[in-house]
Amino acid sequence: MNIDPIDQLCVNAVRMLSCACIEQAGSGHPGLALGAAPMAYVLWRNHLHLNPEDSKWFDRDRFVLSAGHGSSLLYSLLHLSGFNLTINDLKQFRRLNSKTPGHPEYGTTCGVEATTGPLGQGLAMAVGMAMAEAHLSSMYHAKQTDVINHRTFALCGDGDLMEGVSHEAASLAGHLKLNKLTVLYDSNQVSLDGATKRAYSDDVQKRFKSYGWHYERVEDGNDLAEIDAAICRAKEQNMRPTLIEVRTIIGFGAPGQGTNQVHGMPLGAGGIASLRTRLNWHFPEFFIPKEVYDRFADCIARRGKQAEAKWNRRIDQWSIDFPEQAKPFKQSLSNTLPIAWKTFLPRYAVGIEASGREVSQRMIQMFAAKIPYLWGGSADLASSNKTDIENSNLFSAANRNGRNIAFGVREFAEGALLNGIMLHGGSRVFGGTFLVFSDYMRAAIRLAALQKLPVIYVFTHDSIAVGEDGPTHEPVEHLMSLRAMPGISLIRPADANETVAAWEAAMETYHQPTVLVLSRQKLPVLRFSAERAREGVRRGGYVLSPQTGARPEGILIATGSEVQLAVAAQQLLKQSGHDVSVVSLPCFDRFEQQSKSYRESVLPSRIHRRLSIELGTTLGWERYVGTEGIRLGVDTFGASGSAAELLHNYGFTKKGIVKHYLQLIDAAAPSI
Repeated sequence: MNIDPIDQLCVNAVRMLSCACIEQAGSGHPGLALGAAPMAYVLWRNHLHLNPEDSKWFDRDRFVLSAGHGSSLLYSLLHLSGFNLTINDLKQFRRLNSKTPGHPEYGTTCGVEATTGPLGQGLAMAVGMAMAEAHLSSMYHAKQTDVINHRTFALCGDGDLMEGVSHEAASLAGHLKLNKLTVLYDSNQVSLDGATKRAYSDDVQKRFKSYGWHYERVEDGNDLAEIDAAICRAKEQNMRPTLIEVRTIIGFGAPGQGTNQVHGMPLGAGGIASLRTRLNWHFPEFFIPKEVYDRFADCIARRGKQAEAKWNRRIDQWSIDFPEQAKPFKQSLSNTLPIAWKTFLPRYAVGIEASGREVSQRMIQMFAAKIPYLWGGSADLASSNKTDIENSNLFSAANRNGRNIAFGVREFAEGALLNGIMLHGGSRVFGGTFLVFSDYMRAAIRLAALQKLPVIYVFTHDSIAVGEDGPTHEPVEHLMSLRAMPGISLIRPADANETVAAWEAAMETYHQPTVLVLSRQKLPVLRFSAERAREGVRRGGYVLSPQTGARPEGILIATGSEVQLAVAAQQLLKQSGHDVSVVSLPCFDRFEQQSKSYRESVLPSRIHRRLSIELGTTLGWERYVGTEGIRLGVDTFGASGSAAELLHNYGFTKKGIVKHYLQLIDAAAPSI
């Protein structure tokens, strides 16, 4: 790298612009911006292929600021590079409804590739992006045509590497030999509370080498030439991802540099004045010299525009030469599904028994046959979750075409990697584990919801009917816990037809994640579900088995495997003169989105005798049973025993349900 005075001016422009944002807002994190500006500048100046005029160009390089608290650094780089982010936008830093929120938010700011801030997840999402690039590059490879060929970069800090998800993701990245992944590590040895040595003494070099990574170290974080050389060596790696540890001084140039005092507070007027002197910066606040804009335009905008134009010409020719490959590729980019995909959806007749996970497995095979860009896997539970695509191999270092992902026992990383794959684009993905272990990936599910990513989660072993594995493996609070999370859709189907409908709903969802909660045990196909489940699941709830008369005496409301018990109890109650309806309510959030009239048709407000039946915590069911209803559930942890023993012990039998319903008759005033 040939360094000239303008390069140093550009670095200081990034520093001062970042600090100006923070001072204007009265809050923010100047430490990372001041220390990491040189490495970020070198990466953007010399290596990233981005087109500010088309921030969604598919074959662009991806850059993830995993240390998302340093958002002002990213916003400064985006503005200077010519993205749709003005000086006025920077002046609105951290203000309500601005384009420059406190941490980077995907979909809010042009050029932001991922929502980051929860430390470690940005690094893991970058691993997912690198996986997607490797997979799609292999899928759409053609002779002498690089359809997809780009790199993924991330910038992380000490906190990112302390978080457990970074260990999980880095381990898998090394195993998969993701050589187009480069992580710049802002190694300043300071975190929010003080020096990292208070709690952290890892040998990062040995750690990442043991994962199978290439390791580089730059001793002086202000040495632009050495940073550039290290990135160049990273790009030469054929079989390993690279970590570049760059020793920096947090808050470089400011009073208190090198300490936690500059981590997360504005510098103040005195601090800014001292910084100006140290950096020899004599321009007004938010003013950027023309030569800085020119350098960014010449090195970043021009390079990216040329690269996209060249790629577009290659793709046009490839589409002519290989139309059968180009068609699914273009479908994947537009996030559309084949027109005829619904025609192969099965219907199951009464008399058939199948577990939710078995029917889900069949659906995965059907979708995979029609949609070549669908892939996914499980956290070392594929044989239990039944998530393997049968006619495909494992995605591996030796076989990038494989559509089955072995995440290993790494649920948190699995969730973050799925987010990264979806953020990259060109794929639909699913990931499985036991419902009880969704706790391990909960933070990643939350980021999927925040980013509106249509990830599909296949969570099996959905209740205490897991049995002998005991309370550690029996989900109790998980259904309501996940339902409480904004922006996700949880579907717990009652039989095979509802499971088919649940997968259909998930595949038709483009702007939020879907959680499929499936049984391990076999469930009977219920009467009427073949005719009613498809529409009923789409609406979130429906009358599966209506009463005999004009209106019901009461309502039994259930989800999943408990719906069959509700139907059996309905028959017993009918024999004793109690005419009730059975409502299957597989998806709360979808049901709440329906019109008031539809919800009234399913749960008439004049009917107060209501009993909810679900093998989970009862908190939340009061929404549907009201103050006069009864909630039959499990408000303690489970136990070890056979499924039959446990269901009987907790009152989940048809006679137990009848007993609870009759309490409504004895205790309540007439409801009609």
